[in-house]
Amino acid sequence: MPTHTDHTTVVVGAGPAGLTAALGLARYRHPVTVVDGPRPARNSASTGVHGHVGMDGATPAEFRARAWRELSRYPAVERLEGEAAGVCPTGAGGFRVVLEDGAAVEARTVLLATGVVDVHPADVDGFAACWGRTVIHCPFCLGEENAGRRWATVAGNAELAGLSAVAFRAWSQDTIAICPPSMPGLETARAAARSSGGDVVTGTVRRLHHREGALYAVELDDGRLLDRETLVWTPRQRQQPVVQRAVDELKLTVDDAGFVGVDPVQCTSVPGLYAAGDLTSRWKQSVTAAAAAGAAAADAIHMAALLGAARH
Repeated sequence: MPTHTDHTTVVVGAGPAGLTAALGLARYRHPVTVVDGPRPARNSASTGVHGHVGMDGATPAEFRARAWRELSRYPAVERLEGEAAGVCPTGAGGFRVVLEDGAAVEARTVLLATGVVDVHPADVDGFAACWGRTVIHCPFCLGEENAGRRWATVAGNAELAGLSAVAFRAWSQDTIAICPPSMPGLETARAAARSSGGDVVTGTVRRLHHREGALYAVELDDGRLLDRETLVWTPRQRQQPVVQRAVDELKLTVDDAGFVGVDPVQCTSVPGLYAAGDLTSRWKQSVTAAAAAGAAAADAIHMAALLGAARH
């Protein structure tokens, strides 16, 4: 079983957070190995990366290709292709990252930057075909590309349902919320939405009618058809297996939704183990936010290495 032991930091995940952290560490001349898994990137269904200056409109594949071209210029960076299976402490005070093929990397610090897994509703026909195009998880990411259309949002609480008609007005003048009939505060949400030109419809989405991913109607469980061209739906999310295993085995602090808790410099509750990007926050998930967290982690990791060296 091969083992790499000459690296100071291992970054698990090659999305915006992990790649930005690797670049920051490389410019510190801080040795770093990036474990890059073979699975498609979480945003691979999207037509483009948006809101990130200098890269607005680039496809996810172009974003990653450019990042790796830039990182290839730095001898401090090693790319290790494979799926990380686990992270465990070593007796020497560092960590051991084990890959599914049995290879391992040992380092003084580790950054988890895997992102999360979007759990698509299995009983909604057409969801996967529309996902990342006309079914969007947040307006900031793809609202501009869906502007001027008839929108709906799937809302599970009255506050979100009532605000949707106002919050999405920048992109659509025709917005409704689809809510469970038993939702507390339903009538209050409906009144709030109607006062802003929207509405609240009760029911459960069962099918999305589309033409090659272009949504044109939402079908509810009672057979009603809602003429809609964009659906805002943030599905349930879960941690990647390697992160969930670290949470369980290392007793990482998580919030009520299972997102990994970090301090202001992206360190988890285990010293030397950092986390950045979508796996730490349900509501701050964007390329820009992830990149900023990766940069903050790189600064903190390098500073901790300097302080550790000074003590020795």
